[in-house]
Amino acid sequence: MFSLQTMFGKGDKFYGLLEASADAARQSAAALVAQVGRKASASLEDFSLARRREKDLAAQISEELVNSFVTALDREDIEALSSALYKIPKTVEKFAERYAIVGERLQGIDFLPRAELLLKAAEVVVQMVGQLRDGLRIDRMKKLQDQLQAIESEADRLLLEPYRNLYATATDPMRAMLAKDLFELLEKAVDRCRDVGNVVYATVLKHS
Repeated sequence: MFSLQTMFGKGDKFYGLLEASADAARQSAAALVAQVGRKASASLEDFSLARRREKDLAAQISEELVNSFVTALDREDIEALSSALYKIPKTVEKFAERYAIVGERLQGIDFLPRAELLLKAAEVVVQMVGQLRDGLRIDRMKKLQDQLQAIESEADRLLLEPYRNLYATATDPMRAMLAKDLFELLEKAVDRCRDVGNVVYATVLKHS
């Protein structure tokens, strides 16, 4: 079994940085669940911190790529994974900022089920990135990739339900537009998780 230990050379640092990036993405999704579920306090600073942490980790990865000799794993793969991970908390923060402004106007519209799906997707991302440390096991990655695809399909299905209600019963066009914008940001965040999964899976396929 081929290992990323060989691919990264002195690459344990990359495992840790990528795993920390995945965890920052998961934390931003968890903060969003708290925000829309109103079960715990989640300030905009929580989202900003997760995004800044992700940005700092991406910068560290770029610096390590310059200072490290990487052979078997393409630098482009590491950079692509780092970039894809950064886009998750960035998209989540956009949702949080807009929700903080217009949330009171959207009382009665339930974003929680979609936010919970995002958290599930982010948790799968954490598992996929963590699996890299254990070697390129295509069978394990395929199962996790299938889970991610199933979550994305469920998120797409759920997205249609509020649209039907909003368009059929809406008496306030602005309220409908604001809700549509937020639902689409949630869908985009789930898609960002899918993108990370695609990068990881493609990397494993390349070296399996």
